[in-house]
Amino acid sequence: MAFCNSCGATLNEGQQFCNKCGAAVTGAPAPVMSAPTPGPTPSTAPSTSSSSALKIILIIVAVVVVLGILGIATIGFIGYRVAKHARVQQNGDNVKIETPFGKVETNQDPADAAKNLGIDLYPGAQTKRGGTSSVSFGPYHTATAIFTSTDDADKVCDFYKSKFPGAMVTSSDKNRCTIVSNDSKNMITINVEPEGDGSQFQITNVSKGNK
Repeated sequence: MAFCNSCGATLNEGQQFCNKCGAAVTGAPAPVMSAPTPGPTPSTAPSTSSSSALKIILIIVAVVVVLGILGIATIGFIGYRVAKHARVQQNGDNVKIETPFGKVETNQDPADAAKNLGIDLYPGAQTKRGGTSSVSFGPYHTATAIFTSTDDADKVCDFYKSKFPGAMVTSSDKNRCTIVSNDSKNMITINVEPEGDGSQFQITNVSKGNK
């Protein structure tokens, strides 16, 4: 049993202050403080969200790279097949290229160009160098030719307006004109404009069925 050193009152075991005089008890054990529970520090906290985002980005990059490689390989293979089976024939300025997918042909003769277009040629017109071509792919055939004439654009416009009286589009503006004619098999577009003392006109025919 313990007694207060100041007033002699009886003290309970472990009591730190006297109930009678309030004096501190000498030799009383200090209170034991419980240590805080350790938690994760910022350096050790898991970062699952950033790790998942990085994985997604890496997967996307890998897919894009693989698709790019496959695309290049496919283009190279198609180019190789076309080059292997393509046939080129040249006769002066006339060049004809045949591939497994179709054919491409250029022709500088005005009469042949007009025949390929399937329309009448303006009298005295000449083909412009490098301005005629025809392409056939599958059932579709596209022919284009550029001609020049010593006559002015108005005369050329009047000539082709008379050839296509039912054209769905006919426009004229300052010695220029555009004629568009369309039927079940052909779509013909004619653009006429001045060039120097004469005129230049381009004719394009898109048709269904190889020629």
